[in-house]
Amino acid sequence: MPDIHWEAPFCGEGSACFRIGTDSASNAYIGVAGAENVYLTDTREALRALIRVIKAGKADHLL
Repeated sequence: MPDIHWEAPFCGEGSACFRIGTDSASNAYIGVAGAENVYLTDTREALRALIRVIKAGKADHLL
């Protein structure tokens, strides 16, 4: 497992808590708090792009 620096969990109302992390190789990680050994990983730029489209409302249909 890579050496991941996890941020504090982000918890929505009544849902699972997600964590975002990074490593020294500029990779970004998304995991569920308490289960950080299973994660989604990509580049930091890919994570930035994901956050931008979510903030722009392009994932609202998933709610």
